[in-house]
Amino acid sequence: VTLWRFPYRDDQTGDRCIFPLEMQVGLVEGATPALADRVARYMAETGATQRRVLERLKQDHGVSWGTKKLRGFTRVQADRMGSFRHTMQVARVLELLKEARNSKGKCKPVLAAGRDGITLGTQPYSFWEVATAGTITVFDRRGKRLGTVYLAYTPELGQGTMTEQLTRLIEDILEQCTGPLPRLCYVTDAGESETKYFRTVLRRMVHPRSGERLEWFRVIDYYHAAERITTMADALFGRETKEGRSWARRMRKLLLKANGPSRVLHSAAALLSRRELGESRQKDFRRAYNYLRTRTKFMDYHGYRARHLPIGSGVTEAACKTLFTERLKLSGMRWKKTGAQAVLTLRVILLSGVWDDVRQAMLKIDKTDLPRTYTEQPGIALANAA
Repeated sequence: VTLWRFPYRDDQTGDRCIFPLEMQVGLVEGATPALADRVARYMAETGATQRRVLERLKQDHGVSWGTKKLRGFTRVQADRMGSFRHTMQVARVLELLKEARNSKGKCKPVLAAGRDGITLGTQPYSFWEVATAGTITVFDRRGKRLGTVYLAYTPELGQGTMTEQLTRLIEDILEQCTGPLPRLCYVTDAGESETKYFRTVLRRMVHPRSGERLEWFRVIDYYHAAERITTMADALFGRETKEGRSWARRMRKLLLKANGPSRVLHSAAALLSRRELGESRQKDFRRAYNYLRTRTKFMDYHGYRARHLPIGSGVTEAACKTLFTERLKLSGMRWKKTGAQAVLTLRVILLSGVWDDVRQAMLKIDKTDLPRTYTEQPGIALANAA
């Protein structure tokens, strides 16, 4: 289809030219809405590369694009779809909460938040910096995971965007939740950024409507705690000894019982008092021991399991793999932050299960919401648009 269209430029403000006909028919960088949706999905899929996407366009649709056009299109489409991401994710979580409330079981549904970091190679200096992934997960009354929505952002000093968007997502979900509130849970490792978010944001959060302080269950990931038990065993008994593996296995089970963390610490301290350790092994033991000792109140795994709260941050750590590793960390890939964020935005929408909802919302935009052509604006002569 050959399209003849004319640009309009406002001589008074110097804004960029617009193409009203393209806007009215919904073209995106010269692509129809159907093709735009297809290309964006190709770019968001696991294992995609620019070369593979361009080859699919040529083979399946007879469209010959170059790398520059594909990159420009991806950024534009990500911006358009990203503007609907938050609203659709809130709606998705509210649906999951409704399903959780109607499920069978003796416990309350659970709304679990998490965040984690992952290194990403960035240009132009080939630095490896820490990007962030965030998750909001709903569990039913039996502790079964019903679904997860995701956030992902490129490396940023202080991770302010992740903090802002994750907080906004949680607050809007709670504000629009009409039924009883679920249990609120924050499951992460003990990283600096993850701990700071709980201390400065979640612990101080109030209900958006009532203003009452919210109760969050802070859970240190069980598997990170179990790794410290292995470290102590290696320090006490020697690396990979049968005696050490046996003790570590018993302690990992004990960690899940009532008052488990304290009982594990007492056992480790008693063994230490009967052994002479070298400086290096003493240092390893103390580091692992203090990790458990200073976080005991966040390791009530017996109580968490009784409430059907998750005790592992596997959902969030898996998000790092699915969002980043399987798409942005393929062989030889290096990214500029703008390009990486465009792909992440599309990938977040796809993996959150809201792609079709976002697409339908875009197609339903009223044409009256589009910028008006200059001939429609009173007081501006046609001669002012060239």
